[in-house]
Amino acid sequence: MSRTALRICPLCEATCGLTLTIEDARVTGARGDREDVFSKGFICPKGASFGAVDGDPDRLRAPLVRRDGELREATWEEAFDAVAAGIRPVVERYGPHSVGVVLGNPNVHTMAGALYPPVLIAGLGTRSLFTASTVDQMPKHVSSGLLFGDANAIPVPDLDHTSHLLLIGANPLESNGSLCTAPDFPGKLKALKARGGTLTVIDPRRTRTARLADRHLAIRPGTDALLLAAMATVLFEEGLVDLGHLAPHVQGVDEVRDALREFTPEAAAPACDVEAGVIRTLARELAAAESAAVYARIGSCTVPHGTLASWLVDVLNILTGNLDRPGGALFPQAATDRTPRPAGPGHGFALGRWHSRVSRHPEAKGELPISALAEEIDTVTEEGEPVRALIAVAANPVLSVPDGDRLDKALASLDFMVSVDPYLNETSRHAHVVLPPPPPSRSPHHDFAFNTLAVRHQVRYTRPAIPLEPDRMAETEIMARLVLAVTGMHGADPSAVDDLVIGQTLGKAVKEAHSPVHGRDPRELAGLLTGETGPEKRLDLMLRLGPYGDGFGARPDGLTLEKLLAHPHGIDLGPLRPRLPQPLKTVSGKVELLPEPIAGDLPRLRQALAERPAGLVLVGRRHLRSNNSWMHNVPALTGGTNRCTLHLNPADAERLGVRDGAPVRVKGAGGEVTAPAEVTDAVRPGVVSLPHGWGHNRPGTRLSHAATDPGVNVNQLLDGSLLDPLSGNAVLNGVPVEVAPVAAPEASPLAENVGAVSSAKL
Repeated sequence: MSRTALRICPLCEATCGLTLTIEDARVTGARGDREDVFSKGFICPKGASFGAVDGDPDRLRAPLVRRDGELREATWEEAFDAVAAGIRPVVERYGPHSVGVVLGNPNVHTMAGALYPPVLIAGLGTRSLFTASTVDQMPKHVSSGLLFGDANAIPVPDLDHTSHLLLIGANPLESNGSLCTAPDFPGKLKALKARGGTLTVIDPRRTRTARLADRHLAIRPGTDALLLAAMATVLFEEGLVDLGHLAPHVQGVDEVRDALREFTPEAAAPACDVEAGVIRTLARELAAAESAAVYARIGSCTVPHGTLASWLVDVLNILTGNLDRPGGALFPQAATDRTPRPAGPGHGFALGRWHSRVSRHPEAKGELPISALAEEIDTVTEEGEPVRALIAVAANPVLSVPDGDRLDKALASLDFMVSVDPYLNETSRHAHVVLPPPPPSRSPHHDFAFNTLAVRHQVRYTRPAIPLEPDRMAETEIMARLVLAVTGMHGADPSAVDDLVIGQTLGKAVKEAHSPVHGRDPRELAGLLTGETGPEKRLDLMLRLGPYGDGFGARPDGLTLEKLLAHPHGIDLGPLRPRLPQPLKTVSGKVELLPEPIAGDLPRLRQALAERPAGLVLVGRRHLRSNNSWMHNVPALTGGTNRCTLHLNPADAERLGVRDGAPVRVKGAGGEVTAPAEVTDAVRPGVVSLPHGWGHNRPGTRLSHAATDPGVNVNQLLDGSLLDPLSGNAVLNGVPVEVAPVAAPEASPLAENVGAVSSAKL
């Protein structure tokens, strides 16, 4: 007997609505939900493979506890007893900072990952927080914090209405979008062109997105900030600056003009390998467009000047009057955002409130660079205790962080480690306790993070499509019990965590003059919350207090969980709208166009005007059917074009004597790997490309399919020493490497005979 159920896809940032076919508590099919208010039926190969991801036989079904050096299945009670016994003594003997917390990318794709890590970190009181943000997007958070006073105030391009889109280091036809939540991103780009708009792509690779563009510029990797600075200089030189409606809300325009004066197109062109005339044309077209948006992603973040590049993206949007206007770049407002406060000065954004113990890296947004995790574990200094225990939630830093070999050894030296992960992977294999969440079909879903980056206002929620089996534990309960176990409250009812958060949130809300519940009794309000679980009550609370909420009766037509449940395909809340000055939280209450940390980093960018790589440089890439290291264990999502090969230009291949398909050795500061060569003109001369997320060849894992075609770990080519100084983000792109063909071993008669026998068997 089959049935259907709705589910929001958690496998990338597009958050598409799915209709699942379910037979005997098993997902047997997935198609796009045509009635979904946001995705309207769009689906990608990952979403279509939801059933295979959900039903992967290598998913752990029960907790694992290390006994006599081996991970063995245990009961949930035994697992949490072991967590409490392993973490608390470390905290009590060495202090809270000796416990590190690592949060991986999947955390922002689940309700549990959104709701509980903040409570965990606050409860521990640790400053040793490391997340995937510092190998991905931290430069954008830092630049937004410095410009707007809020690290999470990230403008997104108004894809449905813009007439001119400039993409830098982004490949949304493969990624489905990032820091810009947009189902059917490819369709939106095609619609832009169909209505007569212009698409320009700046990328050292001719990606699928670049092939769709009106103009593709194969820039030299790592020089995005120079190109953007030169474009801004053209706007000033040629009198093209026009803030329009932004003028009352911006300070520092003249200071930016003076600071960028040296970055002329003629000065930047040799470093960028883009003609000065082309740079001037880019700036003029941006200024002349009826509406325009500049959007940059990971390729511009994971470079030496990532924060400056992210800052300059918004500088260009501001100087052309395209920030906070339809068709430009606007600030989304999610249904679960905090109650909007009145516009006015805020506390601003600060960097370096504390530093890492070994290399003294400044914190950013409460995080330390994840590239520093290994040294924070394996290096003793006089600056305090090393990290002796680790809590890793949906994280696989052995593959995602530079120099995984060093981190691999460091993890093995920990006093204690707990991993919340459905797989025994390259990182979780070191854990003393592994807590496996259930498959996504058995979990509720609401996109707390991605709705703050969505290109249209909407709200959606799906309950579990399939009930939990008796021996499984909900991911939200796992995380609540983990909070209790590591904060000295082991054994308490997990509902205590949700009750605590609800009480604290309402206690603050009733004291805020701008809150719809100002002056009311928080206990009475808590009693009005609906929902079958603690997480649902917290969602109801956030919806009611949010910008579209009912304010606990103050706005009768507003959102509540009950209203959302009555709309299973979601509720459309309309297009993005101008919001300034309300989102600004700077001390001045204005956009601060040239913050001091940015001005202090510009001399380093001036030095880059004279830099030229002497040899090959490396860039990453991603595949449509992958999401970091998540999906290589799913047969339906591997093979074909989704392969771990080294892309290199035909001219470089000929010069190096590399044949297509032959093995090549790639050497960097952190080590070397060997991968098959894929000779292609899709990558510019002087540049080679390896995809990230591979390297599934370490012992002790349970990834049976991934191990059959493990690929190589591109991050092993990096030693972790290269960071963007403002954000602590790892430099993954534009790094120098050496490439050479692997010499074939001399064949012996015995080898020839063995080969013949093997061929005969095939």
